[in-house]
Amino acid sequence: MIEPRPVIRLSDAVAGGLEKRILEGSLKPGDRLSSERDLALELGVSRPSLRAAIQILVSKGLLTTKHGGGTFVTDRLEAHFADPWQEMLSGHPTLHSDLLEFRQMLESQAAHLAADRATSADIERIDAAYAALDAAFDGDDMTTCIDTDVAFHQAIADAAHNVVLGHLTASLMRVIHGHVSRNLEHLRARPKRWEQLQAQHRAIWQAVRDHKPDAAVRAARGHIEFVRKSMVDNAQEEERRHSALRRLGDSVA
Repeated sequence: MIEPRPVIRLSDAVAGGLEKRILEGSLKPGDRLSSERDLALELGVSRPSLRAAIQILVSKGLLTTKHGGGTFVTDRLEAHFADPWQEMLSGHPTLHSDLLEFRQMLESQAAHLAADRATSADIERIDAAYAALDAAFDGDDMTTCIDTDVAFHQAIADAAHNVVLGHLTASLMRVIHGHVSRNLEHLRARPKRWEQLQAQHRAIWQAVRDHKPDAAVRAARGHIEFVRKSMVDNAQEEERRHSALRRLGDSVA
């Protein structure tokens, strides 16, 4: 006897399609969905079916609705990973080296996969992210430098076409945002190192857009090793500065 196939409700199918967009990063945390009318037309469904689909994703914590303000993608897939680790980092500084080691593994694999899998649309997005990064690094706005740096690495991760890797990268960037900020400020004050950092980003960009996985891995690994060393140098310089100030205070006293 042939068992009947389960009936899939239209609202479940629509919810599944929207959920896939969130997973693959087409819809990112903070993004606002198109108006109910426009989205229903785009998906070819009725507005009641769309409303039911949205409620399914709201119940999962992937969407949130604001009265009179629209429907937005939440950061649930990233925040639940990032929040406890940010707190742990403040109490356990030794975790910093572990995070950098993990970042090196993650970003080198992302670069390898992106170089192998990136589509023309991915390359277009990576090109735009690199152009924004390059322009920011030639300017003086540190906030823009940080934001474009993070966006460039995320564009590489998204081009790997592995949704888990993409979301882990986004989560990791949330965890280490403060460290990225301090490290860039440290390097910005040292023109030669700043130029080295720019050259590393350029090498990653070129290897990925030229579809050279091995070169992409080497460039990504070299970049994170440079970041690790600069953070160590920064910490040592800070310790020397504090030590000199303490000696100065003792001599004055």
